Amino acid sequence: MTRTALSFLVDRKTTCPHAERQAERAGPALAQAEELCRARRVRLTAIRREVLETLYATHKPLGAYEIAERLGTSGRRLAPITVYRALDFLTEQGLAHRLASQNAYIGSFHRDSAPDTVAFLICEACGGVDEASAADLSETVAALLSREGFAPRTKLLEIVGCCAHCR
Repeated sequence: MTRTALSFLVDRKTTCPHAERQAERAGPALAQAEELCRARRVRLTAIRREVLETLYATHKPLGAYEIAERLGTSGRRLAPITVYRALDFLTEQGLAHRLASQNAYIGSFHRDSAPDTVAFLICEACGGVDEASAADLSETVAALLSREGFAPRTKLLEIVGCCAHCR
């Protein structure tokens, strides 16, 4: 499923604002991911790229088995371990995030220029996920962690509720 454009992967028939926003950001995000990997001298292999394309093609988090199924061709499914390895690479590079509450992954659109604390706004009604960050959020979390003497491995917040479009 190696393709250069992502627009055909995103369901354009939907009126979901999450899906529309995802469709707009997918192409530039993939180009940015490729540049980031080149700059870091890490390989965005064909499988890793396909997994990332699959994540960018939807506004909902996907599990490894769902990704394997979507990447399967002519009745053959990609081995889940292969997908997990690709997801490990993508999360290490900050190109994808694992949502613990969903046991699923979402493509990331924030890179090095973004604050280091990211909030995922998960809509219970439509299943859409938006990624948000702000300098003051990062500063507040950093102050809290410092006060508690806590050394985080990651700083991801999952906020579950109802998006503005579903209320």
